[in-house]
This record gives sequence, C-alpha cells and structure tokens, in this order.
Amino acid sequence: MEKGRKARYVESLEKTIQSNHHFLKEAVEGFREMCAKVIPERDIPYGIILDVRETYKEIQNRLSEVKAIQQLLQGKYRQYYRRDPLRDKAFTEFAFITKNSYSKFEYTMMQIEAQKRLGQKERLSQAPLVPEPLQWFRSRENRVVFLRNLRILYDLDYEASPESIGKERRGIQRGLRGLSLFVFVGESRMIDHLQSLMRLREYDILERYGREELRGVLAHLREVDPLEIERLFQNFMEREGLSKVKCLLFYVRSQKDLGSDVLSLMKTLLQQMGEGRIKTLRR
Repeated sequence: MEKGRKARYVESLEKTIQSNHHFLKEAVEGFREMCAKVIPERDIPYGIILDVRETYKEIQNRLSEVKAIQQLLQGKYRQYYRRDPLRDKAFTEFAFITKNSYSKFEYTMMQIEAQKRLGQKERLSQAPLVPEPLQWFRSRENRVVFLRNLRILYDLDYEASPESIGKERRGIQRGLRGLSLFVFVGESRMIDHLQSLMRLREYDILERYGREELRGVLAHLREVDPLEIERLFQNFMEREGLSKVKCLLFYVRSQKDLGSDVLSLMKTLLQQMGEGRIKTLRR
C-alpha cells in the first residue's frame, strides 16, 4: 500500500515537471524574441520592460521548481523515478537562453539610461561605453587599471592627469592592440604555487579572486593570435606540473568582443572543463 502511494506521488511530480517543460518550451522562445526587440535606438514602452522582467521571474520560478522536484526524485524516490536525459538537457538550454537574453536586455537598459544621462542622441556605436565585465576584478585599483586599458583599446576620449601619464604611459596609449583575460581554477595550494610563479609586466594585472581562483589581464602592444597565448599558457602549466589546474582565456581586441554575458559564459565553460585543461573562449 505504501509503495503504491509513493508511486502515485512520483507520478504527480512527473506531471508537474512535464507541465513546466511544455510551458518553458514556448515561454523561453517568446522571452528571447521579446528581449531582442529592446535596442538602444528604439523608444521602449515601460509596459514591455515590465513584461520582460515579469516573464524572467516566472521562467526562473518554473526552473527552480523543476530543479527542486528533480532533487527530491533523485534522492528520496530514486527507485520510482526514471530520468529523461533529453528533457533534462532541454531545461539546461532553457536556463542558458533565458540568462543570456536577460543579461543582454539589462545591459541594453544600462546603455539607454547612460545615453539619457549624457544627453546623447548619437548611436551607441559612435560613443561606446565600457561594458559590464569590469567586475572581472574585485580590487578597486585593478578595476581602474582595467578600465583605463579598455578605454585605450576602444579609443575613447579619455584624458588622465599629466601626473599619471609619463612617456611610457603615452606609449601604451598609442600602441595597445589587445587584451587577454585569463582565469586559473584549482586547489588552493596549487593556486598558491601558481601565483608565486607568475611574472607579469607593468601593464598586466593579476588578482587572487578567491582561495581556488586566480584572475588576470595581459596587455598586448601588438596583434597576437589567441592560440599563441593558449600555447604559452599550456607550456607553462605542463612545465610547472599544474596538471590539476584548469585555465580559460578570452582575447579582446574591440568593444564588440566584450559583452555583459562574458562572465556567465566563462563560468559555464569552467564548470564543464576537466582538470589540466586550457581553453580559449570564442564568441
């Protein structure tokens, strides 16, 4: 009797998952199309902005419900539950599409607000803004240096004080050609060892982001092949015996390379990578 009740309960939970799957299949595609219509050059009715945010909340609630049910089924009711790999994959894709679309929507809203504050009527491409990944670093000092390098790279009208710009600094302003963002993830003792080995140049940046994470930026004064940087890092990891550390690289040469979704993409890739692997993110 008890076994029958459990089986019926699992069946009811399965129906809830399936119902959410049908809802999300249509809702996520509609949400992506809605977000794509929000662009800086268009006046966006406040009602659409509300619809985007409310739909995002609803999708997130549905995904959270599915995740909670799946955890319950895979734990307490494992013997009555049969996973559906294709459906699980669909939920993962729904989550990725939703997060990516909403990140772009919020970044666009930031651009629109910035244009209003500055009284700009020109298109954003004529007056580019430094994007969200300034949060690549926690240290305020590192963020300032990163911001400066980005502004130089994007050729913004940026003037630093005469005291802060010597002959060499004016040289990098004329010659900066690209930036390589990099992150190492591994056991804390391995990251300690790695940090002690890193020797960067004056305009490069390095920050211990957490016990198991080291982030940085390399400034390039010439055009470089991203694979060249990847090979250098690969050789370095092999030479120093960092077989359990994984590394992700991202090369930036213009504003369109660096959007508000970069951090989430890099985080997803790092979770998927195995130990000892090195990869270059390509957009």
